[in-house]
Amino acid sequence: MQELRPSTARGIANHGWLNSHHTFSFGSYRDPQHQGFSDRLVINDDRVQPAQGFGTHGHSNMEIFSCVLEGALEHKDSMGTGSVIHPGDVQLMSAGTGVPHSEFNHSTTEPVHFLQIWIVPNVKAVEPNYQERGFSTADKRGRLQLIISPDGADGSLTIRQDARVYAGLFDGAEQATLDLGPDRYAYVHVARGSVELNGQRLSEGDGVKLRHEHVLTLSGGQQAEVLVFNLRPQELPAL
Repeated sequence: MQELRPSTARGIANHGWLNSHHTFSFGSYRDPQHQGFSDRLVINDDRVQPAQGFGTHGHSNMEIFSCVLEGALEHKDSMGTGSVIHPGDVQLMSAGTGVPHSEFNHSTTEPVHFLQIWIVPNVKAVEPNYQERGFSTADKRGRLQLIISPDGADGSLTIRQDARVYAGLFDGAEQATLDLGPDRYAYVHVARGSVELNGQRLSEGDGVKLRHEHVLTLSGGQQAEVLVFNLRPQELPAL
């Protein structure tokens, strides 16, 4: 079963320096029908103005990763990590017992556009950890590149949950098929452009929940950038 989550139905938080679209409940936006899916809790599509950002704040017991689509994002945290990530880079912070961190637009002239995604871990109160890796255009062109997994397969970042995240770029005749395995859920998010998922046309910001579908196929892309989540088959409790 496929369930569309259209981009136009997302929550919006516009603070001037930040324009954020919330696929699922976050902050002051609450929708009991859309508060996460399986262990994936948050997808925020954030655009931050030059030299602006999120001041130091804390997280705990959450797996948080960011993918930059345009611009440059600067990260600093209490573990001593300081880095600037660019398009193609993925950073993963396993907050564990707690991590104060900040995120700012590294540029004084250009906005930054990135996705921040939260996944609930399968273990709590563990030592925090930070990982980062760049995935090239060639890695993702016309295929689904594994970027996050529980076992670090294929050079992916290691997450504390039974979840796998893939990233792909699709244009024209490029096509990819993913075997999800039996009794799995999946979520597909279109970060940019448009693409067909199992014959259903999707546009930028659209998402689809898939329950008990064994295979998904992406095709007919128009400058599309896509994230695919392979997840445990479970529903979060209602708010």
